[in-house]
Amino acid sequence: MGKLIYSMIVSLDGYVADPEGEFASWAQPDEQVLAEVTKETSAVSTYLLGKRMYQMMSVWETDPEVIEQSPESTQFAQVWQRADKIVYSRTLESVHTSRTELRSHFDPEEVARIKAAAEGNVTVAGPTLAAEAIRHGLVDRLDLLACPMAVGGGVRFLPDQRIDLALEHEQRFDNGMVQLRYEVLSST
Repeated sequence: MGKLIYSMIVSLDGYVADPEGEFASWAQPDEQVLAEVTKETSAVSTYLLGKRMYQMMSVWETDPEVIEQSPESTQFAQVWQRADKIVYSRTLESVHTSRTELRSHFDPEEVARIKAAAEGNVTVAGPTLAAEAIRHGLVDRLDLLACPMAVGGGVRFLPDQRIDLALEHEQRFDNGMVQLRYEVLSST
């Protein structure tokens, strides 16, 4: 049985995108951070993705320029490609990456079964989809890569509800990012 992990890059004030929906200028991991992300995600057997996260992440299989931009990028792409992916969208008609299935809605019972049967960990990416998993008590761990940037608003990392957490791990990187890992004790 794997853990269900909600993992995202966030601003220091808790946003995954700024008020204009932008994140690329401030949420780019450098090679040191990408190496750690690759190490962490090598234990992932299944990704649960919303439509926007899937469209953003699919470049790790479909865009040779992104895949080959560095040795660390190539390694991350290999890890991402070998995992199963489930995309939740009411508007997508098809998916264009291997090992990928499309669902029209989030089914907490199915996600619980996926988690129970997983050979590795399961990650949920995207704040809307993750909020749904958190509301159903399915998320076991939060993994944040906190950027040394406050954006003052935008798309929040966490839903508006109480979540009791215990810090399991922290790591600082040369570029100012900090990796934080929290066990979810309870959410109400």
